[in-house]
Amino acid sequence: MRIFTVFPLLLIPVALYNIIAVSGKEFASTEYVRGRMDEDFLSVAMASDTVWHITPGHALIAFTVLLLFFELLKSTGFGRAAIVNHAFSMVLFIVCLVEFLMFPAFATSVFFLIMMMCLLDVMAGFMVTIASARRDFGVVEGFAE
Repeated sequence: MRIFTVFPLLLIPVALYNIIAVSGKEFASTEYVRGRMDEDFLSVAMASDTVWHITPGHALIAFTVLLLFFELLKSTGFGRAAIVNHAFSMVLFIVCLVEFLMFPAFATSVFFLIMMMCLLDVMAGFMVTIASARRDFGVVEGFAE
């Protein structure tokens, strides 16, 4: 059960995007990935007599937001597992940043938003850790001996 506290959940949508972006032995083009992300795959009839069209990109972003919520809850933990989780989250963000900057298939708005959620996970983890460390050590701002 400890693996779930160490494992960054945002790795799941990043892995899903990577599966879509990889075609054969090399990365797909930006147009191919954008085409896959923008085609309708689910339609929901609304009470207003209109149809809500959901694309894979929209679904992936919504799924990532849901996982980000759980990652933020996990960031309030403490101990060795939380520190390892923060480190893995940082590595995941760096991997996302490199993919976004270096590979054409990752230069889409969907992946950019996923990457930004990875950054928010890293920042939240470090801020919570710093805040709890300040509380644990009783650091008071403006107090010096």
